[in-house]
Amino acid sequence: MFFHAHPDDEALLTAGTMAMLAAEGHRVVLVVATAGERGLAEIEPGETLGETRMKELYESAAVLGCARVECLGYGDSGLSPKGGIAEERPDNAFIDADSEEAAKALAAILQEEGADLLAIYDPAGGYGHPDHVQVHRVGKRAAQIAGTEIVLEATVNRDPLVRLLKLAGRFYRFPPEFDVRTFESAYSSSETITHRVNVRKYAKQKRASMAAHTSQASGGDSDRTLAVMLKVPRPLYRFVFGTEWYVRRDLPPGTRLRHPFEQWPK
Repeated sequence: MFFHAHPDDEALLTAGTMAMLAAEGHRVVLVVATAGERGLAEIEPGETLGETRMKELYESAAVLGCARVECLGYGDSGLSPKGGIAEERPDNAFIDADSEEAAKALAAILQEEGADLLAIYDPAGGYGHPDHVQVHRVGKRAAQIAGTEIVLEATVNRDPLVRLLKLAGRFYRFPPEFDVRTFESAYSSSETITHRVNVRKYAKQKRASMAAHTSQASGGDSDRTLAVMLKVPRPLYRFVFGTEWYVRRDLPPGTRLRHPFEQWPK
């Protein structure tokens, strides 16, 4: 089971792994906490953003081979202009939810499915979105309740990312609000990562998963992250997005596994 905060998060962090496991015959279940109804996007008249994004989620899930898609039904907490918790948010915002109650709802799905593995986010929630941090807290507790043994924290190896951004900054002028230094504490450092999953064989499905989230490639005054990723030429895309990283906290630091179900020799 893969637990994400909003539709499109699955495409960015875990799509290749999901496609790989589905192709290997595993039953893959995708759960999102919210419909992602807040944010910048262009949608069709007469349709809410949440409805649009859930349709896109189902399209993405079909491409990846998911057997089931669920939404816990919490409100998208949004972000403040400075990147923190938004002051104005819905009454049922995920960040304000009772963590134990949310964990029990997720655990019920884990138990119903008899899930062997749960993928969540690292404690920082990747780049720090409040809903992503809540996914970590809720997912970790849900695994305890359900007795799910394998918990993987989806992340990014920040060390090469920071080096690449600093190099790019020499040739490209980032927007004023973009601060490379924020990535120095985002995601996970190389020494903490336990799983480096090669998903190049499933790059086509991963790219199609990203492309399914059409609404997230538009809106705002500058290029959205998803739009930039989809502009990467296909041969280069396979190389750039061909690895997905995870941290499993019950394994020793420095562990280097290549598959979610690969066993560490004890």
